[in-house]
Amino acid sequence: MDYLQQALSYFNTGKPQWYGWRKYNDDGTKIPNDQRMCYECLILNDNTATMPSKAEVEAKIQELKDAEAAAEAKKISGKQKLKDLGLTDAEIKALIGV
Repeated sequence: MDYLQQALSYFNTGKPQWYGWRKYNDDGTKIPNDQRMCYECLILNDNTATMPSKAEVEAKIQELKDAEAAAEAKKISGKQKLKDLGLTDAEIKALIGV
């Protein structure tokens, strides 16, 4: 999952494509494509947008990771509860597709 882009989508809502990625460093050297998608290469494409701080973006990324981990933990817990009730793995998969 691309947490950076997912996190950026929570900022400047209602302004599609408000950000982009720098292609060149300050000294004019080209930034390789595989190194451009980072906070340091973030640029504003919309002059009415506000650049979130690196701390804000990192906090949103952590929030997204925590939510994903919590969802996975709930899924594992739910499957275990169904097993504890006597359902087989095949029955659980048939019920919830996992």
